[in-house]
Amino acid sequence: METPTVRVPLRGPYDLREVALMGFGHRDEDSFDGVMRLGFCVDGDYESQAGVGVRQEGEALTVTVEQFAGPPVDPERVTAQAARVVSADQDGQAYADLCRADPVLAPIFARAPGFRPANFYSPYEAAIWSIVSARRPRSQGIALRQRLAETYGTVLTVAGQPVPVVPTPSRLLEVDHLPGLPADRVPRLHAIAEAAQRGDLAVDRLTALEVDAAKTELQRLPGIGPFYSTLITVRACGLTDVLATEPQVLKHLKATYGRSVDAAELEQLAEAWRPWRTWVTVMLRALGGRADAGG
Repeated sequence: METPTVRVPLRGPYDLREVALMGFGHRDEDSFDGVMRLGFCVDGDYESQAGVGVRQEGEALTVTVEQFAGPPVDPERVTAQAARVVSADQDGQAYADLCRADPVLAPIFARAPGFRPANFYSPYEAAIWSIVSARRPRSQGIALRQRLAETYGTVLTVAGQPVPVVPTPSRLLEVDHLPGLPADRVPRLHAIAEAAQRGDLAVDRLTALEVDAAKTELQRLPGIGPFYSTLITVRACGLTDVLATEPQVLKHLKATYGRSVDAAELEQLAEAWRPWRTWVTVMLRALGGRADAGG
């Protein structure tokens, strides 16, 4: 398969370093050498895998498919998926304008104007993460996901470094045991593989549904409850305007206002943040405790 480099123009402030070092899901990088290394099962039937290097060149990203495994797919699909993962597929200028005009959001946004959410690679991979990471510290979930990828998936090379990629649905169905994974999780992983093969975990399908309908459908998968169904729907499909009430967000707002803010008041405040409520709440959680720029 040809491995082209595609240029993705950026709209609004953007800092790939901030995205790469955000720390989300299985990603836990503590340094950045100019390349954000991605390795994922490609949107569609998830039976192809791509190792992708993302670099920033001024007001654009370059997306290079550096290694590939499985049936060939359209490189544009790989590029579009990578752009969604790093939140480069949205009009960040409109988001920046909203934050700068809001007296509460403006000083937080100013701490890292180029920050945007990092997303899961796909609903399929977010569902896998939900199963392997449930009821365990995040560090253990990361180690278990890597073990699953190295044992049943593929290790691709991106910018000179190995990037483990979780197994495709057909390979996931072959998992019968994984050290550290409780036995009852194996049938749950198989159910995810079967759902992917039916097309139930396709991004286009889930985003075509109302958010609550998508979450209800995902909760039919064994092991996926309200929390994980929200995670999959919002943070794998790249939605920008779903409000999530999280303790860290309420904690930051309490510090800002000097009093407690409950979920009902947050919902009222967030009306002014449309259509960027997801991005705003992620920003509040990620940057709320960071010192002001230059401070």
